[in-house]
Amino acid sequence: MSDTTNNNMIYLQPTPVRIWHWLNALGIVTLCITGAQIRYPEFINIFGSYKAAIRLHNTAGIVVSLSFSLWFFYYTMIAGTMAQLYFPKKEDLQTGILRQAFYYFFNYFRGKPSPHHPTPDNKFNPMQKSAYLAIMFVLVPLVSLTGIFLMNIAPLREVLIMLGGLKILVGMHFLLACSLCAFLFTHIYLATLGHTPFAHFVPMWTGWEKIEDHGSHEPLHDLPKPAEHAKG
Repeated sequence: MSDTTNNNMIYLQPTPVRIWHWLNALGIVTLCITGAQIRYPEFINIFGSYKAAIRLHNTAGIVVSLSFSLWFFYYTMIAGTMAQLYFPKKEDLQTGILRQAFYYFFNYFRGKPSPHHPTPDNKFNPMQKSAYLAIMFVLVPLVSLTGIFLMNIAPLREVLIMLGGLKILVGMHFLLACSLCAFLFTHIYLATLGHTPFAHFVPMWTGWEKIEDHGSHEPLHDLPKPAEHAKG
């Protein structure tokens, strides 16, 4: 199948990726809500009893851990594009992140196009690559690992003592979870910054994204110079 069609559409999100994305999204949202009830049971009571919230939280945690394993297996063993898609290149770090940040914070509100145009081989802009690298390779594994420890306190007692005790582990898990929750809100907001508010949501349902005529990439001389920051 060709990457594009006569209708200027590009096949951006394969079926396995879309299934993983929504399964993972449902799991993380469930974790955030149940986690809030577990942490603040005196203020939040959505799922009935405290034990029910813990059971649902643990189930959602297992689902997210398994979906992460499927994601890792797909991009590493089947698609073979893990490094290409998720690891920022030299150009991304030198100029790409600044250019994309300038677009998000300034040029988007001036109606200018994004400097990054996704393709099947380069879906994520430099800021997304950097964020997903931290989220998928640091944050999610650590949240999952600390969650597994908390689900197995008795058999892993010696390990918990080595890590500083139960309170330290609970605190780590909570802070990591808060970071993941913050990323979720940021992710949803940035997903609305297409040519229409739902333009970036459609490919996650259908797999296909409309190609627009963006023109050339925005030159670096449009970026604010260090001197301009100093004046501000």
